[in-house]
Amino acid sequence: MQLAHKQDHLENLTIYKGFLFHLDSVMFILHYSGEHLWQTAIGGMLSGAFAQFLSNPADLVKVQLQMEGKRKLQGKALRYRGVHHAFLKILKEGGIVGLWVGWVPNVQRAALVNMGDIATYESVKRFLKSNTSLEDGILIHITGSTCSGLVTSILGTPADVIKSRLMNQPTDKNGKGLLYKSSVDCLIQSVQGEGFLSLYKGFLPSWLRMVAHWRSRFAARSSQGLGRLGIPTQ
Repeated sequence: MQLAHKQDHLENLTIYKGFLFHLDSVMFILHYSGEHLWQTAIGGMLSGAFAQFLSNPADLVKVQLQMEGKRKLQGKALRYRGVHHAFLKILKEGGIVGLWVGWVPNVQRAALVNMGDIATYESVKRFLKSNTSLEDGILIHITGSTCSGLVTSILGTPADVIKSRLMNQPTDKNGKGLLYKSSVDCLIQSVQGEGFLSLYKGFLPSWLRMVAHWRSRFAARSSQGLGRLGIPTQ
């Protein structure tokens, strides 16, 4: 039974991440050929915000399920038996609106992350190609991904922390949060109670993950997806 639940959870994550990737890929292609930095930044911001808003229910379920392991270690009763049970329970307790708990910081994070990563990656890549003897290849992709991951983590980690706290807070019988009234309230309480650096918990692993993630993601898109559409990648 536990194995089935784990497989169900993995299937949900795969669908969720796949949806984000393909939707964002479409938006990426639409704004990729823009010559100006602001076009790249706005295109990335809009694509990230749109995709994340639609996917918020899946992200909420994912975050809730990730906390079940911690509850088990603390000796607390588990809230959910699997993905479908979590989805139905959240829907029953909070209604349709309950599936979009934490959507504001979630969308903010996605917008900031996409704006930062795409704009930074392309800016670094174009700068290196224009001002150095380096050709478009692995070194440029690694450098661009490293810089992109740094900017992305700086912009997105605070929103990610707030999002996770909002989604994981206990709720009343109507699905209303008991700890935070809003994302702004969560931000204020976190800074006042734990200091400004509390907004950057998990910064280093987030940066390292982004470097590997964006390096493979952009390389695949630039050399394959755009090439198939006839868009030059050099």
